Amino acid sequence: MLNATGVGHRYSTKTDWLFRGLDVAIPPGEIVSVLGPNARGKTTLLTCLAGIRAPKEGRIEVTGTMGFVPQSHATDHPFTVLDMVLMGRATKVRAWSVPNAEDDAAAWSALERVGMAEQAAHFYADLSGGQRQLVLMARALVCEPAVLILDEPTSALDLHNQRQVLMVLRALAESGMGVMFTTHDPTHALHVSSYTLRMDDDVVFGPTRELLTDASLSHMYQVPVHTTTVGFGSGPRPVVAPDLLAEHV
Repeated sequence: MLNATGVGHRYSTKTDWLFRGLDVAIPPGEIVSVLGPNARGKTTLLTCLAGIRAPKEGRIEVTGTMGFVPQSHATDHPFTVLDMVLMGRATKVRAWSVPNAEDDAAAWSALERVGMAEQAAHFYADLSGGQRQLVLMARALVCEPAVLILDEPTSALDLHNQRQVLMVLRALAESGMGVMFTTHDPTHALHVSSYTLRMDDDVVFGPTRELLTDASLSHMYQVPVHTTTVGFGSGPRPVVAPDLLAEHV
């Protein structure tokens, strides 16, 4: 659904490349996670892949439509949740027209998909951070994209809302959508993503379990990291435990 080859970006000829020679693909029905230290260019990459910004070099091919969910969004305007989702239909509504019954139905369907239909009449500004994130996902889904790209969708969320977001992402992939998201939590990547783009000294794309090893994570984040398996009611899952108080890596 999305294939990028040789992609590179820097903000001017006087600055260093954020990334260069980057190859990544988002297959249909799969989740791709993007991990890397701060200021490594993850958000810039996502905006390039989503068509918001043009990379300085390389090629990006997309089959179908694309949806993009920013890391955060706030407004003081009294938009309802339904209003916010309807904004995602902008490309479907003709100039000087208003959303019609088909647009309303698409918005309700997107809200139901992320479990926020009951909050449709609530004011967006009154929602919690986790609820806002789900509404932004619904806004991106309302045009039925083939690929959904999300920038740190679980950042600043409590455990319950992290689970809600990850469950929605997994359901979207199971429906055939290609999904990519950035995260600073390797456990999230190990739980839901088949593939990972690791943006460190080198930029590498491949199977998540092969790329997110104790050694690679310890090097990338400069803290000792240990991965173990924990038995949950739904089965054993990998959990990443960093030693944040270690004196030496």
